[in-house]
Amino acid sequence: MKKALLVISFGTSYPETRKKNIEHLEQILAGAFPDRIFYHAYTSGMILRKLQERDGIHIPTVVEAMQQICADGITDLLVQPTHIINGIENDQMKQICLSFRDRIPHIAFGTPLLTTTQDQFDVIDALSPELPTLTDEDAFVFMGHGTSHYVNSIYAALDYAFKSRGHHQLHIGTVEAWPDLTAILEKLSAAGASHVYLSPFMLVAGDHAFNDLAGDEEDSWKSILESKGYRVTCILKGLGEYDSICRQYVAHAKEALSAS
Repeated sequence: MKKALLVISFGTSYPETRKKNIEHLEQILAGAFPDRIFYHAYTSGMILRKLQERDGIHIPTVVEAMQQICADGITDLLVQPTHIINGIENDQMKQICLSFRDRIPHIAFGTPLLTTTQDQFDVIDALSPELPTLTDEDAFVFMGHGTSHYVNSIYAALDYAFKSRGHHQLHIGTVEAWPDLTAILEKLSAAGASHVYLSPFMLVAGDHAFNDLAGDEEDSWKSILESKGYRVTCILKGLGEYDSICRQYVAHAKEALSAS
């Protein structure tokens, strides 16, 4: 039986961010399963085209990776997405992989970072030691991506879970859904904060982090907060840089094998 590990990410066009986050996580996952041949793929066609045209870097699509896996005679495949939530990208990825099940007898899927209620508290435990010490004037805001998928409610649930663990000055918003920045501003005002830490709650600190969160344009979160009198400190570090978060993905992959 030939066994393989396929790690699937949305992707990023930022080279340093790719190394610090996606490739860092890929290396940790590959090291956790040394008996499996390693493959990877990106789901974002826009990012794949940009990497190919700008840098001459070819990273397979999920279809291309699955075709190669079949060509290599793999019969036992473990698929681990690096997605944060079980959203649209994750659903589409699973559909593509399962379309090859007539050629790959055994396919197991690890889950995204935030899948179960326990995952929320595991993430909190992983990130808590990384957070700055906050004074009464401080607040810490994570910017998630957000989605039109019903799973978007996980962001509000995670915000609640952080506060239940004593992180009352920590808030979670999303750039493309709800809770949005307006909801965050209401919380900051009610708390009387004057200094705000901003950091992405995304696998990579890429386009959203550098532009929507920390950009100099007037519609970035940083600019809007500063225009309202807040002092802002941006921490541009993706979740893939934290070994403690990477270990959560390894745990999910191992759980998938145990359940299969």
